[in-house]
Amino acid sequence: MTSPFDGFEVAKALRPPTGDVAFDLDCALNALVVLHARVPEDALTAEALGSERLGNGIVIGTSGLVLTIGYLITEAEEVTLLTNDGRHVPAHVLGYDQVTGFGLVNALEPLDLPSLPLGNSRTLRAGDPIILAGAGGRAHALAGRLVARAPFAGSWEYLLEEALFTEPGHPHWSGAALIGPSGALMGVGSLQMNQVSNDGRTSLINMSVPAELLPPIVEALSRGQPVQPPRPWMGLFSNDATGRVMVMDVASGGPAADADMQPGDVILAVAGHAVSNLADFYTKVWALGRAGVTAPLRINRKGVVLNIAIQSIDRTSRLRKRRFN
Repeated sequence: MTSPFDGFEVAKALRPPTGDVAFDLDCALNALVVLHARVPEDALTAEALGSERLGNGIVIGTSGLVLTIGYLITEAEEVTLLTNDGRHVPAHVLGYDQVTGFGLVNALEPLDLPSLPLGNSRTLRAGDPIILAGAGGRAHALAGRLVARAPFAGSWEYLLEEALFTEPGHPHWSGAALIGPSGALMGVGSLQMNQVSNDGRTSLINMSVPAELLPPIVEALSRGQPVQPPRPWMGLFSNDATGRVMVMDVASGGPAADADMQPGDVILAVAGHAVSNLADFYTKVWALGRAGVTAPLRINRKGVVLNIAIQSIDRTSRLRKRRFN
């Protein structure tokens, strides 16, 4: 079978050894599918994420429910699932959650595939063995370990109080299944990043969203309904790599751009409260209220301290709406 992930196989030395797990590994791996999404060229997220998106989906229900990472299907008008036995199955976007990062699609034809049971990643400890698997069978399954559970703040106004970090890095991690020792789904692959050791060596690790965040929201998400009131969105891309919260870019036509925020601005405080890092910045803004609230910021721009007020909006209001056929 020709797969979009041919050439991105896991090195043989890193694949799970046969008989080295306490569950039917081949059955579990058959619950993984390639997810191909097409997004209109003029969609808001097309420039950053592309109009053709490839990743993985995880079958989690007998009715064709497939879990993935939300950025793969944001604003998608067409989704196709490719099974390990070579079948192409159309799917429909059900919903995606801006808070957790999860996305759900539903197969429009019978998948006839096993499903992965949802687990609770809080049973894992640093150093525990895991499997991070993408679609394509054993050649795309990686035997690794949990490095840590830790907060993660993304530059795009995204925060997880606890994210899962695993090593080594997987070659096609988006929407990959983080499988625990019992064969349950512990997380969904989101990002790959560099880890620098104490001796200066760099290695690849993956960040996954914990699976236990799904059950409280799955019913609403499967209906395309908001999981909770929308958070204020400013349209800022920031980082704290230098020990300061610095604006790297602003979304074109977004609230921050309208308020004249500029790349290089350093954010000092929100509503008079000093900001220490990216997670602290987001938390203080979101504590102001729902989307639509004004976020008063104190910033440093090239040595000059300024006060700027950003009129936040609901991030999803700028996204292309799903079409129901």
